[in-house]
Amino acid sequence: MEKRASEREDEVSSSSDTEFQDYLTDTLNKGMLAIMLSIGHRTKLFDIISSLNNPSTSEEIALQAKLNERYVREWLGAMVVSRLVEYDPAYKTYWLDKEKMNSLTRASGSYNFAASMQWIPILAQIEDDIINCFQKGGGVHYDSFNRFHEVMAEESAQTVVAGLFDFIIPLIPGLEENLMGGILVLDIGCGSGHAINTMATRFPNSKFIGYDISEDAINKARSDGLQLGNKNVSFEVNDVSNPQAMKTNIDLVVAFDAIHDQRDPVGVLKNIAKAINPNKGIFLMQDILGSSSLEKNINHPLGPFLYTISCMHCMTVSLAQNGAGLGAMWGKEKAIEMLKNS
Repeated sequence: MEKRASEREDEVSSSSDTEFQDYLTDTLNKGMLAIMLSIGHRTKLFDIISSLNNPSTSEEIALQAKLNERYVREWLGAMVVSRLVEYDPAYKTYWLDKEKMNSLTRASGSYNFAASMQWIPILAQIEDDIINCFQKGGGVHYDSFNRFHEVMAEESAQTVVAGLFDFIIPLIPGLEENLMGGILVLDIGCGSGHAINTMATRFPNSKFIGYDISEDAINKARSDGLQLGNKNVSFEVNDVSNPQAMKTNIDLVVAFDAIHDQRDPVGVLKNIAKAINPNKGIFLMQDILGSSSLEKNINHPLGPFLYTISCMHCMTVSLAQNGAGLGAMWGKEKAIEMLKNS
């Protein structure tokens, strides 16, 4: 006998429920995996397994990594059931396939996804503060984010510095030649100074200045600059929304993933326009690729990540300063509009 319409609807609903539950189960598993990937990066376990070249026991891996074997074995369990690390049950040995090494190790030369997984525990540590902001408004200050600048420096190395000389600087005709000859460069929101110290080493005839609101980040930037022997770079704790804080006649101002975090992004852009050399000055800005319209970001490959990091860092650190709270997903359209009006 043909099934009644109500029975067919129940079957469709049940199937839909199961698919959604599978989706949430997968999300739960991958959320936990992200934390374990972060641990694997911080403990250098991926690098150690990669360097051993041959299948190795948990004892051999732990000994090489100078880590506790019991913890290493449990971590390896998470990696094996996640299909990231290979396992031979007969010999109880583990190894990492070459194609996976390329995305999980420091020396691969490819994008290291394990390094980026560190954002999950960094954001999780301020969850209570964020919930308080949901209830009362306000924001969470930079100082509340443990290891933020350390991880941001790693991220910058992959997203900015890795392409600085091959892709970013060549965007502007003649810029490399000018840097070789000697110009004045200002980095807005320089963080730990990885990008600007790299440029200062490459272009010794140019002078470089780095501004950031974080004293810890500036201290790290200075320390790294000294270690590199850079005598052409200086760093200052500075709020670039203050027009009196900015130097003038700057030949090149750069802002790597920094404008949307600002307390007063409109004011900062106007201050940059005033600081640039009126005859030959250039402003080079790199920021998150997205749209100002939510509906256009639905299929963004990093949509959930970007909106989360915006809510739990970019937006909230601005609001903590009674700022605009622009957020990482301000979008290309809004960015272009603000640049034109500055």
